[in-house]
Amino acid sequence: MPITFDSDRRWVFEESVDSLWWRISQVEDYTRWWPWLRRFDPGAGLVDGASWRCEVAPPLPYVVRFRLELVVVGPGEVHTTVRGDIRGEAHLLLRDHVEGCSARLHSRLAPAHPVLRGAGRVARPVVEWGHDWVLDQGLRQFLAHSGTTDETGA
Repeated sequence: MPITFDSDRRWVFEESVDSLWWRISQVEDYTRWWPWLRRFDPGAGLVDGASWRCEVAPPLPYVVRFRLELVVVGPGEVHTTVRGDIRGEAHLLLRDHVEGCSARLHSRLAPAHPVLRGAGRVARPVVEWGHDWVLDQGLRQFLAHSGTTDETGA
């Protein structure tokens, strides 16, 4: 049975869905926002059918290489398939909220590379910490570089 890592994060931002969507669509800025994103090729950009090549270096002794296949992209939503050292699905949904907009990022990922599969089995808390670190740092860095604020205290 493959080991999976599920994540379901929610945030509220003090701006409209359209405004946050515009910031997220600035894919050329991703490596400037996120220094742990070692390599990034967004292909055709934030559009249906695009294929993004990613290389992520969490504060752990490994680099994760994968592709994001953008299956559905529309105003306020992205559904992806993940292939490479990790496999699975990830979904981002933006919705109107009384204070601006809400964002929900849900993913179900499994290590595909043999070294990562082994690490996931014997050191699951460390692997989860690395994944959470990327998400938490990613939010902080996005807010710092984009001028966006959120209501979660991040």
